[in-house]
Amino acid sequence: MSLSTYLARATWLNDAAPPAPLFGDLIPLPDALAPAAVLIAVTDSPEPGVILTRRPDHMRAHAGQIAFPGGKVDAGDASLTAAALREAQEEIALDPAQVRVIGTTDAYRTGSGFCITPVLGIIPPDLDLHPHAGEVADIFQVPLAFLLDPGNHQRLSGEWQGHQRTYYAIEWQNRIIWGATAGMLVNLAARLA
Repeated sequence: MSLSTYLARATWLNDAAPPAPLFGDLIPLPDALAPAAVLIAVTDSPEPGVILTRRPDHMRAHAGQIAFPGGKVDAGDASLTAAALREAQEEIALDPAQVRVIGTTDAYRTGSGFCITPVLGIIPPDLDLHPHAGEVADIFQVPLAFLLDPGNHQRLSGEWQGHQRTYYAIEWQNRIIWGATAGMLVNLAARLA
């Protein structure tokens, strides 16, 4: 499916009241959630892809996990979108001027205490991206069609901090995309269905 076809379905982006609440962590949440933002960077190509990163194994939190570029909102960030673009520049050297921001989508609440807002952006397909050695071990691209196909979404469960937790996972080329990243992709797939 072409990128323009996907985007034509995205009329709900930035809506004050999205159609219905979708999947978020199903465990008791902390009383206060810290704001965070990630960039869902989609390549403008005949077969659009999504840029993902793998966190280094030595990180204190989320070691080895697959994620979108992004992170906590800093006091100096003018908006959630500004935070996502700043983090993408820091983590993968993505120049914010190369991103055509489409809008934000469903916030995702995590049991680790964050309310993550995904920012959807379109980027040229041939950018030379470089991982920040301390934050990113690898940068790769997964076809958007694959990520949005419900047939690739596995719903799993396991115990975490004494609670039974349900989460999504998507396996692509021996990589497991799970947790918040997979949940945000499942939400996006539901919005574009």
